[in-house]
Amino acid sequence: MLGEDEDVFDSVTWESPSAPTSYDASGPSTRPGPGFRQSTADSEPGHGPHDPKWEGYLITSVKDPVKELPETKDAYVSYLVSAKTNLPIYSSPNPSARRRFQDFVFLRTHLAKDFPACVVPPLPDKHRLEYVTGDRFSPEFMERRRADLHRFLQRLARHPTLQRSTLLRAFFESTEWHVTMHQHVAHPPGPEHPAGVIDSISDTLLNAFSRVRKPDERFLAMRESVDKFEEGVMLTERLYTRIRNRTNDGNLEPGEDLTGDYHDLAVAVQGLGFLESGITDQLNHFSNTLLEFSALLRHTTQTTTDPFLVHLHSLLQYSHANRAVLKLRDQKQMDFEELSDYLSGVTSERDRLAAIISGHAGGTGLGLGAYLKDRVDALRGADDDRSRVEKMRKLDNKIKELQDAVQTAHETLDAFSDETLREQTVFQYAKEAEMKEMLGNLADGQIEFYKSAMEEWERIIPIIQRIRVDV
Repeated sequence: MLGEDEDVFDSVTWESPSAPTSYDASGPSTRPGPGFRQSTADSEPGHGPHDPKWEGYLITSVKDPVKELPETKDAYVSYLVSAKTNLPIYSSPNPSARRRFQDFVFLRTHLAKDFPACVVPPLPDKHRLEYVTGDRFSPEFMERRRADLHRFLQRLARHPTLQRSTLLRAFFESTEWHVTMHQHVAHPPGPEHPAGVIDSISDTLLNAFSRVRKPDERFLAMRESVDKFEEGVMLTERLYTRIRNRTNDGNLEPGEDLTGDYHDLAVAVQGLGFLESGITDQLNHFSNTLLEFSALLRHTTQTTTDPFLVHLHSLLQYSHANRAVLKLRDQKQMDFEELSDYLSGVTSERDRLAAIISGHAGGTGLGLGAYLKDRVDALRGADDDRSRVEKMRKLDNKIKELQDAVQTAHETLDAFSDETLREQTVFQYAKEAEMKEMLGNLADGQIEFYKSAMEEWERIIPIIQRIRVDV
């Protein structure tokens, strides 16, 4: 069961308020980048009620990591975040600001609270070895972190609701970000609702069943699709990690991997050159080619294979966030089902008391349980009509309150389900765009590797051909 401060769906405004436009929107009008859709027309062929709508484009970037307050215990890294957009909520077509990692954490945390039905992408894990060893200011770590944050903002920018959120706009535009953060915490979006009957019912009651009793076939199919996708991603990650470790285990010194084997082979060929005086020069050139090929394998691992594995793992975490939204929708249905059962029980108790007062307890058909309850009440001296009438009055009030709560829970479930259906379409667009980018980068890296390898080996062929073979 969600905490009282987490169940904010009822107060969520899905459409962010627009700000007056103070510039002429400029930018691509058709396809500004991979994964972005521009059409907002309901009359578009194939457009359904659960299809998302984009109002424009938002192209983001994270670059230029800089160590701030160096040589102090409060040192941190700031990043330049910038965007290009034609969304009317932004006051500039090219907003930019410097932000630190904690600012990204605040943005992600509060977007998840403000838009619980949206798949808010995850951030890279902060609990890494670099924080223990002090290497978090190394150029390599800062570049990896920059790439992860860049991908995080790209995912937000692809989302038709999150790209128009006032908090994301402030993230890019605000010159007083700390003030913005405090104001957002003090005055979150949407009106505050007083605690209702659903909040007064214990977690034990609402969590009596761990799964939805009447599952919606649409969301069962979605859950199955997510399971298969994550299973495929995990298998791909495991297999490609094995390939990566066999090619280059990541150690600077030659080891038990393919790059190490080529290095050892180069040393062996060089040793032959000392023995074969007539072809020493050719063998040394061949040895150098092997060393170059070994270095090329290591370079390809660092520039192509490792980024592919990082992106693949990040996509898996993104899918986990999508799974969490589906689980939250199920929780909304469980709330509705448990409230409905609670209402049914209270109504039955009220009908039982009414039957007793009217003198028809035997004909109510409420069974042995009701009879035993009557006997217990009699032993307690609580079986007089006056106490029953008072209890009925309280039950009538409870029934009215529960009926309102059940109606609200049903409306909430319907609205959340509709939003979840739209969200699955958005996630599918984002997933396809990222897989296209990820696999395209991998293919480009492999093409570059094989081109460079061919050039290395083609250069050695004329040298080898200079070896004279006398018959």
